[in-house]
Amino acid sequence: MFHDIPFEVLERMRELERRDEIDRTDGTPRLDRLRQIPEETGRFIALWAASAPEGAVIEIGTSAGYSALWLSLACRAMERTLTTFEVLAGKAAMARQTFLQAGVEEVITLVEGDFLDHVHGIGSIGFCFLDAEKEAYAACYDSVVPRLVPGGLLIADNAINHRETLQPMIDAALNDERVDALVVPIGKGELVCRRRA
Repeated sequence: MFHDIPFEVLERMRELERRDEIDRTDGTPRLDRLRQIPEETGRFIALWAASAPEGAVIEIGTSAGYSALWLSLACRAMERTLTTFEVLAGKAAMARQTFLQAGVEEVITLVEGDFLDHVHGIGSIGFCFLDAEKEAYAACYDSVVPRLVPGGLLIADNAINHRETLQPMIDAALNDERVDALVVPIGKGELVCRRRA
């Protein structure tokens, strides 16, 4: 998976990494910044996604499509597809360009709109990566966990660098008897939840 990343995917990843780095220092307004995960987190979620049980593979919060590229590697390896949700039209347009340029349109379906408006059309979930506005995390968690298959995974980004905002949801997950959960200190901190049988 990591040893044979297609050139077009790798090239677009590097472009997005450069833009993200510039965004963080040049005064770009917060909502216009890519605010994407670091490479180590991309590898982390790809490994988990490739190990997930049968069920939908979804992402909540696409931005320009960087994390979706990592997840596409897992989907190709497992012969699955990814559905990713993005509420901001500008970011969705960038993601479309990313998927076209990287040649992954057959693996990724982009849904422009709020995940919570579409959740009822989603069946059983095998893997979910959550990286949206932090105020939406609790509602997304509450919508995803009941749909996780046994052994299904929910990984939520920013569990350390936004810990204060996310603490109530993190505490709820750590005490939720439906899942086994822990916070992993990689990247910006990942809350990993695995649905119990």
